[in-house]
Amino acid sequence: MAMADPPRAWNPNYGVVGSGDRRLAYSRQPSFSSSPRPGPGLARSDSSIPMPLPVPQLPKADVRYRWLATRPMRRLALLLALNAAYSAVELAVGLLTGRVGLISDAFHLTFGCGLLSFSLFAMAAARTKPDSTYTYGYKRLEVLAAFTNADESEHKHYLIVSAVTNLLVNLLGVWFFRSYARVNIVYRKAEDMNHHSICLHVLADSVRSAGLILASWFLSLGIENAEVLCLGIVSVAVFMLVMPLFKATGNVLLQIAPGNVPPSAFIKCGRQITACEDVCEVSQARFWELVPGHAVGCLSIRVKNSSDDQSVLEYVHGLYEDLGIHDLTIQTKKS
Repeated sequence: MAMADPPRAWNPNYGVVGSGDRRLAYSRQPSFSSSPRPGPGLARSDSSIPMPLPVPQLPKADVRYRWLATRPMRRLALLLALNAAYSAVELAVGLLTGRVGLISDAFHLTFGCGLLSFSLFAMAAARTKPDSTYTYGYKRLEVLAAFTNADESEHKHYLIVSAVTNLLVNLLGVWFFRSYARVNIVYRKAEDMNHHSICLHVLADSVRSAGLILASWFLSLGIENAEVLCLGIVSVAVFMLVMPLFKATGNVLLQIAPGNVPPSAFIKCGRQITACEDVCEVSQARFWELVPGHAVGCLSIRVKNSSDDQSVLEYVHGLYEDLGIHDLTIQTKKS
């Protein structure tokens, strides 16, 4: 006669002892509980418990932005005001004189003001705290603003006076953000991308205006096809200016692996974790940049039944912290 299995003890934290189903997710994120936890501040969740668990409530969205809180924001607001005033004057003159070229250029400048306005909005929104809708915060708006500024369309000014005026206004903007007047910059935070995109936006527009002025001078000297030649050179120059920024912002938005960490370093960490006596398998390792300077990662580890989860987690967190991955989530499974 077959003997019935003895009843298993109930553990309030993990269900039935010995059931073999302990799927734990550990994270370096701050815990919302006020009770002390053992270990280095690791939050743990258990997916084997069928009963509902209390969900921590994040604050609701707070849309109160401080638009002129910093010097770059005030400078950008002044630049926007100058461009908007110039665009309004150009539109009025175009309507009064019937010059379609002026009207077209005024609308293009208005579109450029819209891009810069989005950059100003991103500066203000990035200063707000995370909420229940945007749990990572709003800092990635500055990356998106930089991406849109790097994708501005070509245009040309139809009057030499318009080109000269636009050149002077944009040179003022270049001077405002002169510390970012370089093609290649190491982005340490999201606002670096946004400020760099603003500088390149006005710098590229200055190059276009200067190219048209130069073409007009060549035409006055009797050089044929001077406008086509100058605008072709300007197009290549603008493309070379914005391409590094376009690539950098695209990489962040597409969530590729952090560029400051070589792929071989991630492979080495995986091998070191697999080589641990208590680890059976490492899988689903994913790493990306939320914004420049903030790398995020997650991975799944299968450990032996008799292993100490806490020691394994401390070892894994230490390895990836050395690579700059401070926001790391680890899921452990018993083999």
